[in-house]
Amino acid sequence: MAKIVAALNEQQAKLQNIFLAQENNTKQLEALYTSEELNIMQIENHRSYSIKLVTDANNQERIINNTKSILAYKQKEVKEAYQKVEVLKKLKEKQEKEYYKNFLALETKEIDDITSARFKTN
Repeated sequence: MAKIVAALNEQQAKLQNIFLAQENNTKQLEALYTSEELNIMQIENHRSYSIKLVTDANNQERIINNTKSILAYKQKEVKEAYQKVEVLKKLKEKQEKEYYKNFLALETKEIDDITSARFKTN
């Protein structure tokens, strides 16, 4: 599960990097628009790059959502397994108590038999 959390953190960092790249690209595009000399090719390249970044961000968000659902599923599995372990521990404790109770009862009966056998022989 730690690997999933690490992967999720890495994916979120990638998404943040995409957002930063979008912000930088927007600033550069605004600078091109306000410059004295308009270069259509550069503007078109920045617009294409901007579209690519939006697509990348959407894909990364889908990946993050998938990873979150996997993480939730694994957390549920771990919780269920933990609950089963707890039930088994309680069952084991109950069985141990029952064993010692029976053991003490047999021991007491044996002592009583020994005691009554001594009194019968005397």
